[in-house]
Amino acid sequence: MNFISAFEVIGPNMVGPSSSHTAGAVSIGKIARKLFKEKVTEVTFTLYGSFARTYKGHGTDRALLGGVLGFATDDLRIRDAFSWAEKMGVKYQYIADKEFVPDHPNTVDIRMTGENGTKMQVQGQSIGGGKIKITQINGINVEFTGEYSTLVVKQIDKPGVVTHITQCLSNQNVNIAFMRLFREGKGKTAYSVVESDERIPDEILEEIRQNPYVQEILLIQI
Repeated sequence: MNFISAFEVIGPNMVGPSSSHTAGAVSIGKIARKLFKEKVTEVTFTLYGSFARTYKGHGTDRALLGGVLGFATDDLRIRDAFSWAEKMGVKYQYIADKEFVPDHPNTVDIRMTGENGTKMQVQGQSIGGGKIKITQINGINVEFTGEYSTLVVKQIDKPGVVTHITQCLSNQNVNIAFMRLFREGKGKTAYSVVESDERIPDEILEEIRQNPYVQEILLIQI
């Protein structure tokens, strides 16, 4: 028998009206922002499925923008996210794609541009009760929830890189809850995603960077 927690029924602390369309949207935007190392100056949200049809009425537009601005799910500034974006120098736009049918109805594609011209794409899904999944980074399919401390390593798919990452984690006594490898193809760009139920030490990043095939490291702490 599958049990449903009170959290899943009531949802998280949030600025309403919907845990899926607002709280989940905030969390997707916030994780996208944490994955992006530069100050965001422009962001485009492409919405699919239910998000595309109802994003204005449910406040999904303000929730996504608030997340990218760094607001928490219960931050009252979400209601005025458009004004805050103007104050913070962030340009934004929304594209409602009602033709494409996504794997999940609450799906958004976030494309960010930074102050130095760097660009990044993150796709996420709001799966109910304020819970989310990040499903794509820069066109490569991934999967993680943001509920754990998460290490994302962009690398070239070469033998020994994953072993190097796990050894670095072991050296720092980090317990791995989940680890997955996602790649474009053999020998091409790949992402190792490591989730831990404890904080991942910041100093581990420099150790992982010692491998010549590691290109970038992103760390999201719970």
